[in-house]
Amino acid sequence: MNGPDRHSLRALRLAELLAAPAQGAAASDPNRPLLASIVAGQASGDGCLPADLGLGHRAASHLLATYFPGCRIRGLERAIEAIPEWGDLQTLLLANRARCQPSELLLASILATACAGHNHLWQDLGLATRDELSRLMWINFPGLARANTGDMKWKKFIYRQFCSNEGIYVCPAPSCGVCADYATCFGPEN
Repeated sequence: MNGPDRHSLRALRLAELLAAPAQGAAASDPNRPLLASIVAGQASGDGCLPADLGLGHRAASHLLATYFPGCRIRGLERAIEAIPEWGDLQTLLLANRARCQPSELLLASILATACAGHNHLWQDLGLATRDELSRLMWINFPGLARANTGDMKWKKFIYRQFCSNEGIYVCPAPSCGVCADYATCFGPEN
């Protein structure tokens, strides 16, 4: 499915997810619409995330039941390449979390998983726009968001932070060589 059909399907799935009446803290969690966008994107074939969003079946089922109770949308089954730095990326994200919402823990794992994709991080997450990812970063990982003063692409920025913490000074993201925007990220500075 391409173009408007895929976009319409995604919009319908997003509306269905947000119509599910979450209870308690999940109902007012500012991450609920962002999680809905990730789930809707993944279920529509966007991004690179597996059906469990990189959380494992049990945690993904709990996320859906808590944030979108009764909703029958399920993700597409697909594999994602394991990356050796996954745990380090998750640790970086967790060390920089806002400590306001329990969903930050889930999002750290989801973001670390999406870093194995071959596109921009917002695309690999299945989000609709880069602005959604920026909002996600400001809500959940404000220290990292504040540190991204040059509006660097998020995946490149996260890897740069990880490598800087590890004392590694030549550190491309895992899939930069196949990215259509390679020249934008790695071209000469203006």
